[in-house]
Formats: sequence, structure tokens, C-alpha cells
Amino acid sequence: MCPLPHSTPIARAEQTAELQPTMAGDKLQQAQQEDAPALHLVVFPWLAFGHLIPFLELSKRLAARGHSVTFVSTPRNIARLPPVKVDHVRMVALPLPAVDGLPEGAESTADLPPEKVELLKAAFDGFAAPFEEFLAAACSGDRSGGEEQSGPFARRPDWILLDFAHYWLSPIADQHQVPCAMFVIYTATWIAYAGSRQENIKHPRVTVEDLMPMPRWFPTAPPSLAFRRHEAAWLAAAGELNVCTEVEPRVFPLLADLYRKPVLPAGLLLPPAPDGDRRDDGSADHGALRWLNAQPPRSVVYVALGSEAPVTAEGVTELAAGLELSGARFLWALRAPGGGAAAVLPEGFEQRVAGRGVVWTGWVPQVRVLAHTAVGAFLTHCGWGSTVEGLFGFGHPLVMLPFITDQGLIARIVAKRGAGMEVARREEDGWFGREDVAAAVRRVMVGEEGKAIALNARRMREEVVGDDDGRRQEMYLDELVECLRRHSS
Repeated sequence: MCPLPHSTPIARAEQTAELQPTMAGDKLQQAQQEDAPALHLVVFPWLAFGHLIPFLELSKRLAARGHSVTFVSTPRNIARLPPVKVDHVRMVALPLPAVDGLPEGAESTADLPPEKVELLKAAFDGFAAPFEEFLAAACSGDRSGGEEQSGPFARRPDWILLDFAHYWLSPIADQHQVPCAMFVIYTATWIAYAGSRQENIKHPRVTVEDLMPMPRWFPTAPPSLAFRRHEAAWLAAAGELNVCTEVEPRVFPLLADLYRKPVLPAGLLLPPAPDGDRRDDGSADHGALRWLNAQPPRSVVYVALGSEAPVTAEGVTELAAGLELSGARFLWALRAPGGGAAAVLPEGFEQRVAGRGVVWTGWVPQVRVLAHTAVGAFLTHCGWGSTVEGLFGFGHPLVMLPFITDQGLIARIVAKRGAGMEVARREEDGWFGREDVAAAVRRVMVGEEGKAIALNARRMREEVVGDDDGRRQEMYLDELVECLRRHSS
């Protein structure tokens, strides 16, 4: 992760305990916000739903505070996002530039196998020219091209909130004198591990052994917070390396010193409660929810490994066999190729688990599933968005099967707090077997150990989220808005 070349805040998708204003100070800040002019922010995430969703949630929170947000993505991604039910959010669709080998209609990582994501990155680089045209029009107030820019959107953008892949955007923003901030959806621990360019030049890490422990500029890391050999091997092959100090108590203060830039938390951006999330997308009547309605309370393991986890065919087979062997009830949201579940699952699997397990290969309303009373645990890849939803949103204990980037570190943090159980894996290559899956599921779902893990998960949620109806989290976003306002051009 490289910081932007000019001095701007890096917004984190987490929170920090050091930044908790008093209620009196909060009321004063609210009064100041009401008198201050609203901002116009351009929000532009990377083309993965694990990025699109938190960027959209941030956009909705900003708009709810009276600021105008222009959300930029591709036509198909915008069409697949949940409906936005707040004013002051405008969706701008920029067609994805064509690249040889990129399938037609592939506009997110969910549309591609992992080996073709590099083609999506190449197409994303092609956004430079159309984005420059869009920004020039936004800064001049030009209404050409059919884009309505009246009212709050007639104001030139005050900020661009961008993602990790926009290395080409900063010079364009500089040309139009619009400051940028990077909204980072990864954990503070991962960013500290990656380190600044200067630190990596001073202390190069080139071997798998170099990449396994926390780096020397991270003196507060406990020995247990480390990558496994197979995870470090992935990092070495990759060639590149929402803040919560309730989760990462000593990491966040390190970032500002490490990157020599202002770093601000944006809160966890917790998912809204389904009852208060009035959607017209039919998710409340989804078949997965109807199946859950027939299951006992806290009896089901929800299984979802995201859209980018590099799960092999052998991995799917072992996971399926492990779920069968565990004896637990489960709902599995499986990303399958065109042939459907039958193309990747062991022969006869669905028939053998009928009644206690179900596999869904289409879209699943994850937040509604996690909110259901029948769900008792979440088997996850430990992507930060999924961890926020499952653990901090609903207090579910985790069965953890991490694969890439910061997922292993997240799993170590949760395991250290006793709020989940990691599936045992072979150290050198990350292989896991059905017995490993079954053992982890049973330990989380059955007996006194399972009760203790569930209690720790609920306690961890309470420590991080609090019992003040989410107000603690909103304070961090208020502070972020004030910083953006103070430093706007």
C-alpha cells in the first residue's frame, strides 16, 4: 500500500479509542457542522464488492450529514449495488475501457476467476482519460453529456475519496486543484505491516522468512501476530504488500509516524439493521431466509468466503466434506462457475446433507442472513468487511479460513481474543483437510468451549461497538468530516 504523494488524510474503515469526544464537545461540534457549508465529495472505489459496499456505506453516512456525494463506478456495478434511499448521493457510471481477454460484462472481481483480475486492473488504468473529462466538467459546472449538475452538485468537488488502485488519479486531481484522501478498507495492522516506501527501502524484506514476522518498525506486535509460511509465500509472490483501536489498540498511532501523513479513523461503518433498511430488492423474501426460518435458534453455520478468495476445486471438496462430517446445520453461499454447485461439489453431497444443509450459488443477502436468529456462527475468509458484518455487526463467533492480504492477521487478532477458531492448515502450503474443517466447526458450535467462544464474540462486539446505539462509531465519522472541511481547498 503506497500513500499518496501529497499530504492528505488517509481515512480508515475502523475506529480508535483515543478519539472519543465528550458529549458536550459532541454537541458543540454538531452545532458547528450545522453552520458550516456542505461539502461535495467524489467517491471512487476499486472494482470489487468488498470495496464498493463500504465506499457506498461511507457515502450514505456522509449524505445523511447533508453533504453531496458523487459515487463513481461502472454501469453494471452501480446496477448491482443496494438501492440508495438517502438524498444527496448521485451515481455516475463510467463505461469500463475494453481490454483484450477481459470477458464482456466483467466489471468487478466477482465476475472473474482470480487469474484474470490483472485484466480488470489493466482496464481500470484506462479510466484515467474518462475520469479526467468527468472531473473537468465537475469543476467547471459543465452540464454537457446529459449529467445533471444542478443544486448541490453544481459545487465543484471539495475532495476525492479514492482506493488503493488509483495511482494515476492524483496528478489529475492536482491539475484541477482538488485534494485527495485514500479511504483504506483494510486493518491498521495490515497497513503498518506493509510499511512506507522509506521503511521498506531501509529494511528490505525479500524472502518468505522475512515476510512472516511483524517488521522491525512494528515494536508493539505480539509474537502471535504473524503470517503463516503459506501466507507469507503468497505475499512474496504477489510482489506488493474501516481503524479500531478497540481491536488494534497500539497500531493506529503508529500509522501517522510511519506514513508521515495525517491518518484519521472513519468508524466501522456497521451494516444497518435489516428492519431499518427499507429495501425494494426483494431480499426480505429470499429463499435462504425462508430456509433459515425453519431452523432452531443459533443452530446454523453461515459459510461465505467472499468473491476473491482463491479457493481451489480441492479446497471446495474438503470444505464440503468437512461441513458434512461436522454434523452441523449450515447455509453455504458458494461462488460457483456456470455449471452451478454440481460442477464443484462432491457427487451426492447435496442429497446427503439435505435437511440440515443448503448450498446457494446465487446472490445471498448477507446482512439479513447474519441478522437471522437461526445463525449461530460465521465460517469466513476473514475479509475485513465480512468480519465487521459478522463479528462487530451481529456478535457471531467466527470459524476462520483466511487466504490472502490481511485476512491471516485478522484471524490471529480474533483468535487471540477467543472470539473464533481458525481452521488448522499445513504450514508450508496452506492445505486444509475435511477433518480440520469439521473440528473447527464443532469447537465453535458445540459444548462448553463453543459457549465460551460465543460469549467472547459478544463481549468483543460490545467493547468495540458499545451500547450507545452506534453513536460511538458516528463520532469518528464526525471527526473525519471536520478534518475534510478544515483542509478543503
